[in-house]
Amino acid sequence: MPRILARLSAVLAAACLLFTSWSVTAARPAAALDPFAGYLMAHFTGESANGEQIYLAHSTDGLHWTDLNNGSPVLLSTVGTRGVRDPVLVRSPAGDRYWIIATDLRIASGTSWNDAANRGSTSIVVWESTDLVNWSAPWLLNVAGGVAGAGNAWAPEAIYNPATGDYVVYWATNSARNGVTKHRIWYARTSDFRTVGTPQLYIDRGSGQGIIDTQIIEVPNSVGGYRYYRASADGHITIEASNSILGTWTTLGNLSHLGISNGTGGGNVVEGPMWAQFNGRDEWVLWVDQYATGRGYLPVTSPNLGSTGNFRTRSDYSMGGSRKRHGSILNLTAAEQSRVLARWGATTPVNRIQSYNYPDRYVRHADFDVRIDANVSPAQDAQFRLVPGLTGGSGHVSIESVNYPGHYLRHYAYDFELAPDDGSAVFAADATFRRVAGLADAGWSSFQSYNFPDRYVRHYGYQLRLDPITDAQARADATFRVTG
Repeated sequence: MPRILARLSAVLAAACLLFTSWSVTAARPAAALDPFAGYLMAHFTGESANGEQIYLAHSTDGLHWTDLNNGSPVLLSTVGTRGVRDPVLVRSPAGDRYWIIATDLRIASGTSWNDAANRGSTSIVVWESTDLVNWSAPWLLNVAGGVAGAGNAWAPEAIYNPATGDYVVYWATNSARNGVTKHRIWYARTSDFRTVGTPQLYIDRGSGQGIIDTQIIEVPNSVGGYRYYRASADGHITIEASNSILGTWTTLGNLSHLGISNGTGGGNVVEGPMWAQFNGRDEWVLWVDQYATGRGYLPVTSPNLGSTGNFRTRSDYSMGGSRKRHGSILNLTAAEQSRVLARWGATTPVNRIQSYNYPDRYVRHADFDVRIDANVSPAQDAQFRLVPGLTGGSGHVSIESVNYPGHYLRHYAYDFELAPDDGSAVFAADATFRRVAGLADAGWSSFQSYNFPDRYVRHYGYQLRLDPITDAQARADATFRVTG
């Protein structure tokens, strides 16, 4: 009996400890369950040198957007094609994990659309985070590898499916099926975005009609009669509804009554439908990208998604400084919003960099070469932001172009150029400097190389170089004033 009592006592003690631990953990509400306070948009900007990377924008009302990180990309793909399009933000149901998934495609590298569609990547790019601001290195997830004859994997999306307790990833793949080659939507299931199940056909419009862009939103309380709504660019912008992500979908109509189509109906031709619910109320917005005219995203709002007759276009909106291309919107809790704005919300002042011994001349880029000139036109060619160094920690800076966000002054063979950040350690080192007291005048500044600390930024024949400084002339050439 004493032995039995001892065992019982140990079990009860362990149970109490487990209950106490569980209670402490359970008492903290998941961030995703807190009231929403703002909005975060992930997007790309186009086919420029750094346009096919991850950009973020923030809004407090869901209609007026401010570019984060001074309009520069916040994440760069270093895998696959080294470019990404169509980024999607995914939050776990508990609010303790986030993913960004995106198309592995970089048209700016010279890839043709035909090659990209028929001989492109069958993988998507994935990043992971536990706080929405510190992200893992990217990896490739081969979602379409199991589709016979797959030419690509474009415009990926993901949504948590409570019916199966995992995520449904869906995307467009161009392949032959029943003698017809076109883009169809496929899906697969994943629990961690590192492994994925066998792809299954999800949407096929029949005949020769292809479909690339589609996005699902879950609607609380099934306003309009359904739990899920889907917008697809399939010639029109077709709205469908269902009570099950992998169940039967009912077609509700399209946006043709607003003069909006994906080409079949003419009018305002758009793509990239992007859903969001306005915080704190039963009203939704479907953003559509007016790519045919280059006007960017247009909001179409509705208080009830159960009928397309409820949709109306809006004019009271602003997209910020950069063009937003196909992306996604995540409603933010106050805690999430605070973290995001603390990391990327501050605006770094715009400066010019004035020569000490040629005070009428300023550092500027011209055809991506770097020199000092007077009377710079356009003025933005001589405007930069001194941002925290891409490497090196406190006291180091990198010099980012204002009119080419994501492009930095970097030395290459001791000459200077304006180049897009490629995410490599070499680039970060070449584009990082320690700002020190001016070598010719302590009231001015000089810039010491991070990876060649015996060399400084200086001009020679009006061209910027990275040189050792050995005499008074060189000290004057290596001294600058950072001015507004």
